[in-house]
Amino acid sequence: MLELASIFVLGIFAQWLAWKIKQPAILPLILIGLAIGPLSTFFTEDGSKLIDGDAIFTGDLLFSFVSIAVGVILFEGGLTLNIKEIRSLAGTVRNLLIIGSLVTFVGGGLSAHYIMNLSWQMSFLFGALIIVSGPTVVIPILRNVRPNSNVNTVLKWEGILIDPFGALVAVLMYEFILSSKHGKEYPMEVFQDFFITISAGVVAGGLGAFFLYSLIRNKALPEYLRNVFTLALVIFTFAFSELIHAEAGLMAATVMGIVLANVKLEELKKILSFKEDISVILISVLFILLSSRIDFIQIEKLGLSSIILFLIVIFVIRPVGVILSSWKSNLNWKEIAFISWIGPKGIVAAAVASLFSLDLLNEGSYVDPKEAELLLPLVFSVIVGTVVIQGSSAKFIAKLLGVVRKEPTGYIIVGANELARKIAQRLKEGGLYVLLVDTSAPNIKEAKKSGLRAVQANVLAESIFDDIDLSKIGKLAAITSNSGLNDLACKWFEKELGDENVYRLASKEESDNANLPLPDSVLFHSRVDFVMLVQILRNADAYHEIHFENNSEYDDFISKHESKIIPMFFKTADSIELITGMTVKSEKHESLIYLTKPGAVLETEEETEDDVSENED
Repeated sequence: MLELASIFVLGIFAQWLAWKIKQPAILPLILIGLAIGPLSTFFTEDGSKLIDGDAIFTGDLLFSFVSIAVGVILFEGGLTLNIKEIRSLAGTVRNLLIIGSLVTFVGGGLSAHYIMNLSWQMSFLFGALIIVSGPTVVIPILRNVRPNSNVNTVLKWEGILIDPFGALVAVLMYEFILSSKHGKEYPMEVFQDFFITISAGVVAGGLGAFFLYSLIRNKALPEYLRNVFTLALVIFTFAFSELIHAEAGLMAATVMGIVLANVKLEELKKILSFKEDISVILISVLFILLSSRIDFIQIEKLGLSSIILFLIVIFVIRPVGVILSSWKSNLNWKEIAFISWIGPKGIVAAAVASLFSLDLLNEGSYVDPKEAELLLPLVFSVIVGTVVIQGSSAKFIAKLLGVVRKEPTGYIIVGANELARKIAQRLKEGGLYVLLVDTSAPNIKEAKKSGLRAVQANVLAESIFDDIDLSKIGKLAAITSNSGLNDLACKWFEKELGDENVYRLASKEESDNANLPLPDSVLFHSRVDFVMLVQILRNADAYHEIHFENNSEYDDFISKHESKIIPMFFKTADSIELITGMTVKSEKHESLIYLTKPGAVLETEEETEDDVSENED
């Protein structure tokens, strides 16, 4: 019990440490596993390991646990894959799964044979094992680096989809080894197994997803059981697929997650949040367990040739696979170079290598036991090496190549009413990306008729973050007649965009009561409500623009007319910015776009209107 409890505690500590040092959690997890496993034998009296995965989970129990855990992790990864984001890059991802995998399989096999002097069978088994990448290592790197949408989409989809695909190739290669020793007609059997496994996984995963969707949609599950029922159904779907055909479970779990991610399910965000927590625990336990199983004698046998093999994997095999896969794609050479650099190996490689190494060492094995002993440490050396080198250098390489995502400057506007459309039109004319969100179909129709981007959706729904593309959105402006909705929309998005980037109209109460403090997040930093703005902007000559040579001219203008105008936008030669209580006038702002309050007349307005005003709808 103490050993199992220690693994949980050390696993969560490793996750915290990874967050602290901004590295994928797999690195401290493996290092801790090695420390309490093979390395600890130097410090114990009898030369035994402090913790040994084989002692906690004996025999097939360990690998049953590992397989189910990996299935749950892949399901959680599948839940993050939205088909909409891959449309323009589907060909590249497909090629990485097919061409990239083939290059890795053949290149890894040839390299292992000629460099490590392994038999052809063991060499290509190694090549199959290093195909996989995995969300457990790729996603933390992407979160840390924040690359542009093209790079992020390709690496995320490849990392999640290639796990079941790579595991399948490894299993087929393993079956190939066994069947060749039995003298079977293995080519036909191997291809037969391939299609049966794929079909079983896709069908079972799809049926599991639609069964869960139907239950939740028809409210057949109480809310408190929804998450745990989902977990149980994922495990059942995984196990059922395995009964149909060995190794179909990983495919089924991934497909189930992808299907659920692409149907309209309001409760998906809660399910995903729960699955993320479960995945963190499972990943923490798995990596420490598996790395603790390695023996120090096996590490010593690797030698210099394993380092040469590793360098070929990251500097030759991965770049060649990516270049061939991205030929004539929408990616530029900098994006291709960065994707070529990021190819870390994860939990599936570790789990499957552990399974095969144990099976191959059993009595009656069909390969040289010395080669079988090398398989697990060799795969782990690639895992640790890719995570350390690629994970630690990813941010530097991304900045060097210029593929880091720029801070988005676009706006999501809550509401597509008359006022929201007029403000959005001005922002669009200033060169900003603008998206209007409203539940009203007529409002959305009018917005699109005006040439604006608009989506009919509930901005407070949990699915909103999946329904809209936030890669170009940096700010939110809530512009509806419902002050409660405006306030809730800001609170809903402040975690995603930051509380300094969410704005709203002043409420009726704030507009009428000058004694109430006006929050900095109020648009136009004025006590003006929705109705007043609509009435003013219905005048075709409502907008006025005045140019300033410097900030002192602006300060003079504001001091004279502050009570008579509503400052709307600061404008530069190539952009525009909504004014709020947080906006500070800078020298780059050349012009002020403002409205005149009803009945107010500026002292210089009649004299200078022809020179400093611009009349627009």
